[in-house]
Amino acid sequence: MAHLDICAVSKSYVTNGRRNEVLSGINLSIERGELVAIIGYSGSGKTTLLSLLAGLSKPDTGRIELDGAPVVGPGPDRGVVFQNYSLLPWLSVRDNVALAVDSVYPRWTREQRRARVEESIALVNLSAAAAKRPAELSGGMRQRVAVARALAIDPKILLLDEPLSALDALTRATLQDEIERIWQADQKTVVLITNDIDEAILLADRIVPLTQGPRATLGPSFHVPLARPRDRKGVNHDPAFKRIRHDITEYMMQIGRRGPATSSAPLPPLPDLSPADLRPAARPYV
Repeated sequence: MAHLDICAVSKSYVTNGRRNEVLSGINLSIERGELVAIIGYSGSGKTTLLSLLAGLSKPDTGRIELDGAPVVGPGPDRGVVFQNYSLLPWLSVRDNVALAVDSVYPRWTREQRRARVEESIALVNLSAAAAKRPAELSGGMRQRVAVARALAIDPKILLLDEPLSALDALTRATLQDEIERIWQADQKTVVLITNDIDEAILLADRIVPLTQGPRATLGPSFHVPLARPRDRKGVNHDPAFKRIRHDITEYMMQIGRRGPATSSAPLPPLPDLSPADLRPAARPYV
């Protein structure tokens, strides 16, 4: 049995009285300890899929199961790291992480909770900034706090929703290395949402593209045969890296050329409007 099983999942939203199917027939099985990257164009439904996995929204059809139990809502077995950090600005790094720990482990002693908080902050190399508030941190440091908070509750699965997309290139590269280091140390199951093919190859065991929406679905899985730890300079000269990068890029270009799926539903009739007469009124001769 797969650790995480997504079976025939579809999701629609109603906009202006019309139902728009964002995801259709999503099927995916993820093994325990696997790091899977889901890539896709902007607007293809990647964040919608992650919200379903997190239990923040419910599928219209199909099922999502974690260790055989249905996912019916948010829970501490899934840690989520969002794009926009989602930190409380009036709390310090330590207090932001402690908020999650106190919520999930209320029966622990104060010393146990404090130890978990400090351990999680140290894991992302932020012990020196533990007393600072988010406004005093760089974007990369804030994202590290978000990762520490997600890991502090010891989830079965870590869900990363394009966590590095807003960062500059150097900070992004540093955090990519941090994510791989943390994953190797903890061996959590990780689902990474990204639109960066190189990032996906550098971090993932397996890459699964999402086709363009509406009615987006998952394409074929691409297994990454590169040994770990992966050196970002070294992989550029690895024939296996070049091959998988070419194959994924070619596949993404193909689905990009097809364009988004079009709806077969009839469009609503246009309102019966007549243009206003904006010509100046004729002035009578005097």
